[in-house]
Formats: sequence, C-alpha cells, structure tokens
Amino acid sequence: MTDTSQHDSWASGDSYDAYIGRWSRQIAPLFVEWVGVGPGLRWLDIGCGTGALSQAIIENCDPANLIGVEPAESFREQARAVISDPRARFEAGDAAALPLDDSSRDVAVSGLVLNFVPDREKAIAEMKRVTAAGGRIAFYVWDYPGGGLELLRAFWSAATALDPAAEALTESRRFSYCEPESLIGLARSGGLSELVVKAIEVPCVFRDFDDYWRPFTLGTGPAPGYYQSLPQEGRDALRAKLKSNLPRGGDGSIPMKARAWAVRGRA
Repeated sequence: MTDTSQHDSWASGDSYDAYIGRWSRQIAPLFVEWVGVGPGLRWLDIGCGTGALSQAIIENCDPANLIGVEPAESFREQARAVISDPRARFEAGDAAALPLDDSSRDVAVSGLVLNFVPDREKAIAEMKRVTAAGGRIAFYVWDYPGGGLELLRAFWSAATALDPAAEALTESRRFSYCEPESLIGLARSGGLSELVVKAIEVPCVFRDFDDYWRPFTLGTGPAPGYYQSLPQEGRDALRAKLKSNLPRGGDGSIPMKARAWAVRGRA
C-alpha cells in the first residue's frame, strides 16, 4: 500500500512561504473580510503556519488579541518575525488538542490546515469547544479536487505522465473531500450552525519558469517532497516536461490561479 503522506514535510518556514505561503497571503485578507465580524474580538488561528492568516487578522480586523497555534517551531518563529504586534502570540499546539480553555475565544479560524489533520472531526470539535457560544468559526482549504491550485495541477499532471504511480500522491486524490458538500458536512457534523460556503480565487502569476520551479526543489510540502525522492534523471525529466507544458504570457510570465473553498458558521 502506498503511504500517501510520506512526502508531507513541513520543516522550513522560508521554503513554505516560497511554495504556498505567498498565495495564502493573498487569499487571507479576502477570507477575513468574508468572515464578517467586528473589532475588539479574541481570535484564534489554528495551524497558523508562517502567519499569513494571522497577519491578515491583525491588519484588517482590529482584534483584542490573537493566538496562533502551530506545531512546527520554524513556522512559529517565522510568524513571530513577520508579526511584531503585541496583541499576537504564537504557541505550540495540535489542531485536535488545542491548548486553550473552553469558550475562551470569540472567533476561531484556520487556513489551509484541516486537510492535513488526521482527525478533522476532532479539530472541528476543538474549534467549537474553545469558541464562546454564538462565536464565529471559519476555515478555508484549497480546491484540490477541482484543480483550483493550478500550480499543483500542472506539477502533478507532468509527474503522473512520467510516473503513473505518482497519481496516488496527488492532493486531488488524497483530499477529494475538499469540495463544498463535504466541507459543509464536516462543519455540520461538528455541531456548527448558520453554515455558508464560498469560493475565493486570486491570481498566481510567476515572473518566469524559475520563479515557478524553484519552490518545488526546496523539499517543503508533498509535491516538493516527491521531487526530492526522484533520482536525478527523474528530476531532470520532470523539470523539462513542466517547462514545455506551462502557459506563458507575452513577457515570459506564467499566469495561473489559486482557488480556495471557505466555510463559516457559528458555535
């Protein structure tokens, strides 16, 4: 049996930002605007990573305070380096066992995390537990099954053409539940009410092929992990196939899009 999580390495905050974080930073402000709450609230960012969503909260929502929970120390360090606002603090913790008291937050959010949590139902239950009654709970994940993260769709299309076994490792196969009906069902099973789902889409424009390609060589994330697992000839073949397949603008840029599904509800 293939271990589909074998390349899920999230060791480097810098590598993550070059790979996915820069696109998450574009989604995050649109997401927090859509969450639709007022100022002066106690926020929780679960799986805060390098701080993309936390930064959007601080800059756009005027929170009373913000706690970011993240298991990876290098990611927490990066978030602290990016966000110096004294209202924000970043703690070690697991989405399925949050280190917070019951009903201690007014808003609990999570960005690009729940699909990597083994027990998603427990994570939703934890979000509800730490959120005060009537408080807002919201999250977003990439539209993997719909090919919404076009930079990954292009990578895996090339990879599976060269290596059919790579199909089992693709996020579209592994995270097929990252679509509206399943996400609403997950939130409803966790006891959330007033549920709404929305697509949020932003452009992903790479300056040139190297801007697109380099993050895949850094080893952080499933696709870069797969690339690192290949022998040199396999790496060269994959790079060449992508270089010939990708769309190009008149200036040599590579225009793509990134789409996420966002869900919001109440505790």
